[in-house]
Amino acid sequence: MATYKLPELDSPAPPEPNTAVLVASGDLRLSANKVCWPAQKSMEEKVVAAFAAEGWTVKRGHAYDPELEHGFIWSQRMGMDVFKDIHPDTPLIVAEAVWQYSHHVLAGLRDHRGPILTVANWSGEWPGLVGLLNLNGSLTKMGVRYSSIWSVDFTDSFFINGIREWIRTGRITHDTSHVRDLVSTKLPADEANLGRAIATQIQVEKAIMGVFDEGCMGMYNAIIDDEMLNPMGIYKERLSQSGLVAAMREVSDDEAQKVRDWLDNAGMTFVTGADPATELTDAQILEQCKMYIAAVRIAHDFGCATIGIQYQQGLKDMAPASDLVEGLLNNVERPPVYHAESGEELFAGQAVPHFNEVDECAGVDALVTNRVWNAMGFDPATTLHDLRWGEYYNGSGVDDYVWVFEISGAAPPSHFIDGYAGASSERQPPMYFRLGGGSLKGISKPGEIVWSRVYVMDGGLHVDMGRAHVVELPREETERRWQSTTPQWPIMHGVLHGVNRDQMMARHKANHIQVVYAPSAADADRALAAKAAAFDALGVAVHLCGDVNL
Repeated sequence: MATYKLPELDSPAPPEPNTAVLVASGDLRLSANKVCWPAQKSMEEKVVAAFAAEGWTVKRGHAYDPELEHGFIWSQRMGMDVFKDIHPDTPLIVAEAVWQYSHHVLAGLRDHRGPILTVANWSGEWPGLVGLLNLNGSLTKMGVRYSSIWSVDFTDSFFINGIREWIRTGRITHDTSHVRDLVSTKLPADEANLGRAIATQIQVEKAIMGVFDEGCMGMYNAIIDDEMLNPMGIYKERLSQSGLVAAMREVSDDEAQKVRDWLDNAGMTFVTGADPATELTDAQILEQCKMYIAAVRIAHDFGCATIGIQYQQGLKDMAPASDLVEGLLNNVERPPVYHAESGEELFAGQAVPHFNEVDECAGVDALVTNRVWNAMGFDPATTLHDLRWGEYYNGSGVDDYVWVFEISGAAPPSHFIDGYAGASSERQPPMYFRLGGGSLKGISKPGEIVWSRVYVMDGGLHVDMGRAHVVELPREETERRWQSTTPQWPIMHGVLHGVNRDQMMARHKANHIQVVYAPSAADADRALAAKAAAFDALGVAVHLCGDVNL
């Protein structure tokens, strides 16, 4: 008989009665984890106190690290090691007060058998709710059962009743009565025909998504397998961020300066300084202009219908931020880019739809949106935003729950009040963007929008769609909301139709939401119908959320 040395595995301690284990996924970047740790610690103390009041003990599954000065799980390997010591039947709390990288904990959560509760704070400054939505979308894609809850101070009845239900049943039930499946026979004929024709065109002629490195910041939910994409006629061109840097080196200073001059002449403001460590400099802007030209040329060379640049991680250590580039790409009116040899203008009079943070779900959405809106004669400029935060607002003709939709600089200027003249570029926060670079910042104009989110669930592609409008708030309120979140980034004051805060949080399967304007409410309704028809014909399960006229 062979005498092989078999691996020896330690068994974690069995679950204790009336006890839950808490874990906290964090950022990969040490600078972010150190800055954000006090907010996380404060939140955890409130969660522990709330459970203690119900007779439950909450124990941390991993210790604070005095050398790193934080207590987050900061890598995938660390997450795997932490979960080795947690019994798979233990009630588990994933508490998030900040943005986090979901893949740090997905390996452990995939195998966990006990009830899982994801918990977030409700704060603009500390975006735990954004991290929670990404984690929830990732768990949904994996098919892992979980419950979710959120709170401003963890003493409100919504939160307390939620954790009581979880303690009692291992589940929290939320109201999702605002969601209904599309009945394709109820689509208006003209829009149904348009949507189906666009779907057929994509399936027959095919379309390419240019992906500059997959898996930004652990967003597992934002990756779509080829087996789901290809039947729609959509294929990935797997590009490299290093290839983008190489292409930037082929762009001359003169070409880059012409892009900057175009933006200056369009009325855009660049908030510059002399210290590259903390301020936006002209040299950083010139590098961003080179990236813009390089990205358009690569998209043309590979025949891409849409592209996505990861930036975090990798490119952040090689070039200034990509956000200014991304916002320009999403706009029809933008600085011209010419072929390096023939001199032909590339994508003349067109947007080059970009999906921020290589969110492939947003990429599919942007592609379909671009085709539908162009066919209807509407401005196809579209972008994703984070569901960053929100508060009720009453005043200046507004009496609604107003969301802060905000993304890291990639919004198209046609979305802003006064377009380029209302746009500015400010240095990205040094905590996340060591090499600087500017955003494309503005206040989104009042108007009617269609919102949506493509996601993976139950082994297939789904899309939630709804209607909303953008309101204009007094400047001081906009500034307050900016200062409560990230003031360098573009902001949209969104009011969802027929979907309240908790319904949106309970249902939404991502930190991102896709938005696009229409000229009027009636036009938005028609465009939503055509877009729904296109997705339905592409084999995507369509769900209508809130007040939708279908």
